[in-house]
Amino acid sequence: MELLPGRIPDFLTDQDVGLLRAEDRVFEAMLDRWRAQMLARGLTTAFIRSSCRTVERFRDHANEYPWRWSAHHVDDFLSDQRGGAGPLSLSTLRSYAGAIRAFCAYLTDSRYGWAALCERVFAAVPTQVVFEWNSPRHTTDDAVPPRRRAFTKTELQAFFDAADDVVDTEFAKGSKRWLPAMRDSVAFKVAYAYGLRRRELAMLEDVDFGPNPHVPAFGAFGSLQVRWAKGTKGSGPRRRTVLTVPEFEWVVDLLRFWLSPEGRGRFATADRSQSLWPSERSASAAVRNFDRSFQSVRKLAGLPEELSLHALRHSYVTHLIEAGYDPLFVQQQVGHSYSSTTALYTSVSSDFKHRTIQRMIAARIGSPENEGRNRA
Repeated sequence: MELLPGRIPDFLTDQDVGLLRAEDRVFEAMLDRWRAQMLARGLTTAFIRSSCRTVERFRDHANEYPWRWSAHHVDDFLSDQRGGAGPLSLSTLRSYAGAIRAFCAYLTDSRYGWAALCERVFAAVPTQVVFEWNSPRHTTDDAVPPRRRAFTKTELQAFFDAADDVVDTEFAKGSKRWLPAMRDSVAFKVAYAYGLRRRELAMLEDVDFGPNPHVPAFGAFGSLQVRWAKGTKGSGPRRRTVLTVPEFEWVVDLLRFWLSPEGRGRFATADRSQSLWPSERSASAAVRNFDRSFQSVRKLAGLPEELSLHALRHSYVTHLIEAGYDPLFVQQQVGHSYSSTTALYTSVSSDFKHRTIQRMIAARIGSPENEGRNRA
């Protein structure tokens, strides 16, 4: 009877068992039980399949079994992948290294029994072969491209003005395009006001908003439940709650308007679902619709191409930090697991940096120690 998901199968536990093609059968059993362990952890089947394929490819490349793997096998495997005819990105290499690391961690965990079995049958034991020094850097070290940045407040105002101008222009022409233009204009402002990713924005529903008992003035829009937030690899989406902050209290009136008959209710498809962003033909607008609209508005506003829809999220982080919010609060608002990731999203203005330095100088000048020196 299996006591732990992923433990070695019963047919391998008999001390006297004789295995035909022992190396192949043990490796197959390792992969099979690793799948069971990952399923028990709640990882997605697509992630599990991808991880197992990576381990099998690594085994074939090394031409050795896990109990004879070493760090140089990882070096050779990743360097060949990086330097092949179609060189892979760092994020793909990270996923390969992560899968091999996770498999080795599973094999070397004494609770599963593989190390003892391999020592008995093959006179060798599996070890961890993926380390910080022989694998691509963690995502937070280089996840944000050098040109990725936040909007300045002047650029942000120009962008939102351009989005509103599109609505006015299309309405004045009598074009039906004014309604989706108004939807997109509202959506971009909501994305900024809550620091949302593209998919998180597209998946919002009208029931995701709720009150914050500590700020009754915001009514039914004191908080937002993001139910399709980005999860860790293989875990599926996570939930997080984003509070409406005073710096963006204007979004409350905007949402009240949007959820009225004069806003979202104008779409004929609005009654088909609870999606916050219906379209003219379907119950919900797709991410690609927002991407196309964003690029069009950005061009109309004369803004550089380095500013993407995701830059609204960068702007949210930056402007909250500049407003004096605690970095941990900002980290929790945007759903980052590590403060280092939030730091990458922050591109504070030079004015903010100068004000910070001036406050530090003023605080030091006004300290008791300095006052004593000045009197002396």
